[in-house]
Amino acid sequence: MARTRNRVVAAVAAAALAGGAVGAIAVSLTSHSRTTTVRTVAPANSANIASSSTLTVAEIAKKWSSSVVELTVDSRSSNSPFPGSSGSSTAEGSGFVYDTKGDIVTNQHVVEGAASISVRFRNGSTYKGTLVGQDPSTDVAVVHVNAPVSLLVPVTLGDSSAVQIGEGVVAIGDPYGLVDTVTSGIVSATGREIQAPDGTPIENAIQTDAPINHGNSGGPLLDMQGDVIGITSQIQSDSGVFDGIGFAVPSNLVAQIALELVATGTAKHAEMGVFVGPAANGARVSRVRSGSGAARAGIQLGDVITSVGGVKVTTPQRLRALIEAHQPGDTVQVTILRAGATRTLAVTLGNRTS
Repeated sequence: MARTRNRVVAAVAAAALAGGAVGAIAVSLTSHSRTTTVRTVAPANSANIASSSTLTVAEIAKKWSSSVVELTVDSRSSNSPFPGSSGSSTAEGSGFVYDTKGDIVTNQHVVEGAASISVRFRNGSTYKGTLVGQDPSTDVAVVHVNAPVSLLVPVTLGDSSAVQIGEGVVAIGDPYGLVDTVTSGIVSATGREIQAPDGTPIENAIQTDAPINHGNSGGPLLDMQGDVIGITSQIQSDSGVFDGIGFAVPSNLVAQIALELVATGTAKHAEMGVFVGPAANGARVSRVRSGSGAARAGIQLGDVITSVGGVKVTTPQRLRALIEAHQPGDTVQVTILRAGATRTLAVTLGNRTS
């Protein structure tokens, strides 16, 4: 059996990396990754929230390092160049304790294609992980372990919509298999758009200059109050290693998806059933999927969507965020501009599959 070993990179395309030698310092991303497209998106809520006491990096590390785990994921593939044989690979990433029942949150791209999952705690004890659920549309996954409750110290999820540019942050993870690695930096930007493993845009991602590298994927990004504000998930890099720009899936989205995965094993995503592009006063419809809620409501090619539920639509990204805030089956009032006339239509949202 051919066997390769590669580190999970803090980039969405990491799962597709070519295998490298154990302990390799650099891994080329040239032929197996895409450069992250970054667009500035207005944060859903930029209001500041009064914080509790500020901690030092050392205090945050002491408080939460034991809640961060290392995941070793074995996967098997039938895509072997040799007839009758199959390949396997081992990847490493990070995760953090979500609850006292043994649920661990990590990135979906860390566990994608997993045949087996091993979860290592700070004290060196290792337990078999069982995949509870994964969502390639948000790059969030949950793994369960039967570990003693003494090891299960859940992190505190903060409010990512309250994050401000310039605030200090701390990343904890296991880059290159170096367990309990702590790095720090600032929030470089908020409201970024990154791409999930299935190509779905993830809105309101947090940009940071805190160093994150191969193996950090799935680990927590914390504010200086010690609250998790995101999952370190991607880097912007031409070299394949950290070049000063990293991204985290925002904690508000993580909280929503993790709750669904723990409860049902799957995550639902509302959709209208339209493809849109930018317009001067909203989002212009470029395609309407047959049979969708938008089609049934009478939305047509060329319509400009100007508001959803009374909230103004300024960009296609803003439209996606407004729809994502709802559940499949919800009926929303969608205002459109058609041939100079304004109309409001009731659209029943469907369930988008990954």
